[in-house]
Order: sequence, then C-alpha cells, then structure tokens
Amino acid sequence: MADKYETIKFEIKKRVGWITLNRPEVRNAFNSVMISELSALFKDINERKDLRVIVLTGEGSSYCAGADLKWMGDVLNYTYEENYEDSRNLATMFHRMFSCPLPTIARVNGPAIGGGCGMVAVCDIVIASEKAVFSLSEVKIGLVPACISPYVIRRMGDKNAREYFLTGERIDARKAKQANLVNEVVSPDKLDEAVDKRVKQLISSGPNALAWCKQLLQNAPSMPEPQVGDYTAEVIAKLRMGDEGQEGMKAFFEKRKPNWYKE
Repeated sequence: MADKYETIKFEIKKRVGWITLNRPEVRNAFNSVMISELSALFKDINERKDLRVIVLTGEGSSYCAGADLKWMGDVLNYTYEENYEDSRNLATMFHRMFSCPLPTIARVNGPAIGGGCGMVAVCDIVIASEKAVFSLSEVKIGLVPACISPYVIRRMGDKNAREYFLTGERIDARKAKQANLVNEVVSPDKLDEAVDKRVKQLISSGPNALAWCKQLLQNAPSMPEPQVGDYTAEVIAKLRMGDEGQEGMKAFFEKRKPNWYKE
C-alpha cells in the first residue's frame, strides 16, 4: 500500500494508520503532488471504518519544511486563476485533515516550518521531539500563512498567533508547547514510546464516542444559546441509547473491558 504514493507513505499497523511525509531530500517539503496525495488519502480515511487512530510524521530528520522551493518557483509564473485553484487545493487538504473523524497524532520528529506548522495544527494531539523547531515564516518572503491560519489560530489562540504570524520567529519545542502548538515534548529516543502511549489511550475509548467528541469540538463553541443546549442534549441522549454507549456502560458496571478494546 505504501508504494501507491509518490510523496508519502501510508501503512496500517494494528488499526493505526501511519502517514509519513516521504521527501527527505527536501526535508519533506510539500508540492502539488503531495497536496493531491494527502487530500485523496484523507478523503479515503474519513470514510473508512477499519481504522482507529492516524499518526502523521516525516521521513528522516524533518517533519515538514513547508512549501517546496521548486514548486514555489513555478508559482511565480502562475496567473491569478492558477494561484487561486492551487491555493484552494491546499485549503481542501488541510480541511480534510482537520475534519478527520479519527483521532490524529502529529509525531513531530524535526523542523516544522511554514505550512509544516499547519500539518501540526490540524492534528488533535502533537508530540514533539526536543529537536523539533517551528516557525510561521511566510512573512519573511512577503506572504502570509493564509490556508493554515484557521487551524493555527484555533490551536495557539489569538495572542500567540499574532506574535508568531507577525514576527516569523523560529521557536524550539519547549516554547511551542508554551504557545499551545504542542501537547508534549520528549527526547528523540522517547518519541515512539510517547506516541504509542497516546495511541493506546485512544484505542481504549469508544470509536464512535471519539468521532462525536471531534464533532462537539467543531460545533459547540460556535453555537449560540439555547441551540447549543439542545444540540448537546441530543448528542448524549443518542449515545446513551446507542450500541456503543450501552456496551461501554455495561462494561464499566461489570468491571470488564468493552468489546471495542483490544491490546
């Protein structure tokens, strides 16, 4: 399955989908091919029922160095219509990654620059190596982090996004954690262990419940009262009566693991 793609690898290991950005010769920078492949892959993942968790990482010593320089060179000669279409493809990719119903983990093994920060921000849980560095550096070349901005702002908050959007400052993993871009920072030799621990936490939870959690996180903050009360009451009522909710509650009272959980 990994051979299906030119710029990424996709492997399934015990119900976990591992996506690896696979252009180490350019520090996993993305181009139009990678955008197309990631977008198509997440479209497929978002409709699958056999996976439980998605892990996104980079091949070699980098996570993602942002936009590929050769691709950016080609963009210099695009018309407005070509630029708009190209940017819409990028926005679609990020939206599909962000709206994935499965829990997503960013395994940040090295630098995440520019759009690479977007590849971080669209994930639910971000675990970074101490060797990782981050920068929203678009302003340094007269551009802005436009397509990734909804996800980075949502993750970092207005205060942090203003500082790092405007300065383009390069920050280490510890500072990225303080700025809410990263959840956990570990030594490089502990990165896989930390990811595995999170995967096990997620797989022990109900898959339907996790998907509904992601819907709540997406919908509830923007809903006004009293609609949000009606919406949340409807969600919990349906889940209590559903097969997964019934099984989970019975397993709790019977002091056993629910039927969706396997070591």
